[in-house]
Amino acid sequence: MRASFFHSATGRRTLTFLLAAVGTALFAALELPLPFLFGPMTFCLAGALAHMPLKGFGEVSVAARTILGVAVGASITPDVVAELPRMALSVALVPVFIALIALVGVPFFRRLWGFDAPTAYYSAMPGGLQDMVIFGTEAGGDPRALSLIHATRVLIIVTLAPFILTHFYGAALSNPIGAPASDLPWHELVIMALAAIIGWKGGQRVGLFGAAILGPMIVTAALSLSGIVHFRPPAEAILVAQFLIGCGIGVQFLGVTWAELTRVVAAGVAYVLVLAVLAAGFAWVVTALGLGDPVAAFMAFAPGGQAEMTVLAIVTGADLGFVITHHLTRIVLVIVGAPVVAGIIARRRRG
Repeated sequence: MRASFFHSATGRRTLTFLLAAVGTALFAALELPLPFLFGPMTFCLAGALAHMPLKGFGEVSVAARTILGVAVGASITPDVVAELPRMALSVALVPVFIALIALVGVPFFRRLWGFDAPTAYYSAMPGGLQDMVIFGTEAGGDPRALSLIHATRVLIIVTLAPFILTHFYGAALSNPIGAPASDLPWHELVIMALAAIIGWKGGQRVGLFGAAILGPMIVTAALSLSGIVHFRPPAEAILVAQFLIGCGIGVQFLGVTWAELTRVVAAGVAYVLVLAVLAAGFAWVVTALGLGDPVAAFMAFAPGGQAEMTVLAIVTGADLGFVITHHLTRIVLVIVGAPVVAGIIARRRRG
């Protein structure tokens, strides 16, 4: 009976939650950084690699991303908008950054690891995981390889970024993530909840990519600029978002075989090192030109997932508007441009 329960959808999610909760408690007891993110991520990753019957939380995890969208939107104030012209020069470097990634990344996967052309191209592009898997599959790429490559990219960057920030940039991971819910006006909590739901579902209806984050961000930013919202979501909500994001990263590796570990995941790990060098170079240029402070510049060009980098920007106290503006630019350019460039390449190859 117990065995059959843990192989049902509810049972697998229960096991995932319990495993993640143990990881969180252990990381907190050992006073390790970001226990609500790294505890679930580490234990769910270990469980996935051990072929435990785990399962992600589906729409609940998607809903948790709306919290981060509201957090970013609430951080967009008139003062931040006034700073947008200052960001223009560093944002202009993002297309150059993406072009270099393509020039280096495609041959990296094609020639060094023997991937077919569509898989190599969409593996190299630092866009959203789901978007790159969908586009790459439609172009004839290997969906399993694409999924593992991008999951590995996010996993390694989220793991290494805190170490780099604390040891090389002197940043602390102790910035308050938000006030307790009991300290916030109840009417603003209601407004933020409505902004999250309306932004998410409204964004889905109009076909907005990344609707769970961008929809609530747009709605809350409008409310913030109008002087209606004055606070970020409560600390408890941000911790829930971290917990579910950590689980989501870990369970991406469910069913990984030894052959995939030694080829696909290994290629993903090696590629992250290439991306790290490129990102560090652009962060140095931005800092040297006085276009941004070192911590914000590093996080702006670190090609992690949008939700994960939002969490790190919050806990380091980095300029959230600066970081998110650069990540949004990168993701928009990749999502819009990747299929166009892939089509041109395919036509030239056929010709």
